[in-house]
Amino acid sequence: MADVFGFHAVQIGLPQINSLAENRMPLHALLIGRHDTQENLPSAQWHIIEGENHELPFASESIDLLILPHVLEFAADPHQVLREVERVLRPEGRLIISGFNPASIWGVRQYLSRLIGNPYLPRDGQFIGLMRIKDWLQLLNFSLDRGHFGCYKWPLQSKSGMARMDFLELMGNRWWPIFGAVFLISAIKRQAGMRLIGRIPSKILPAIQQLSPAAERNQLKSK
Repeated sequence: MADVFGFHAVQIGLPQINSLAENRMPLHALLIGRHDTQENLPSAQWHIIEGENHELPFASESIDLLILPHVLEFAADPHQVLREVERVLRPEGRLIISGFNPASIWGVRQYLSRLIGNPYLPRDGQFIGLMRIKDWLQLLNFSLDRGHFGCYKWPLQSKSGMARMDFLELMGNRWWPIFGAVFLISAIKRQAGMRLIGRIPSKILPAIQQLSPAAERNQLKSK
């Protein structure tokens, strides 16, 4: 986030993580839903705004940086959320999305645990594949800037057990990077417009030679 410049940066949801801590924009805002409580919010210096992610309470083309930490997988209509994001972002504004990867060990466990009745992650979440998100972004005129996979540990309940698997991060990042449990992608909003290519050289059109009539009307009558 440190090299993203502008004036207004917004994070939607997940107030437990301050993803704008390293960003240097003058205004940081956090959008929370009406069902979220403000008692456990961190002491970050940002503005708290209540609203819905499918109807963002921001003017069109007013945001320079927008972060969606695990928002799309818990949204009732994730495509509508992206349409709202495209509306409020400025041209060349940046969008950062994080999500759980269904093609990972975590995704397999979540799928199997739903059948058993004890899901590892929140039941309401629907894992969305990275390729589908890329297709949605391309339809909304976003260009992908960069991406990264992470979290190659086994999904365990014990924190000590998770800590003993730190060596898997380096191995997974090198040998099976696309199977990380979490993905991060960065996209930039593009807007088609005119492009100045310089002064167009003026060309003198060749003069058209004067045509002489083949025969006058009076000459035709006399004949």
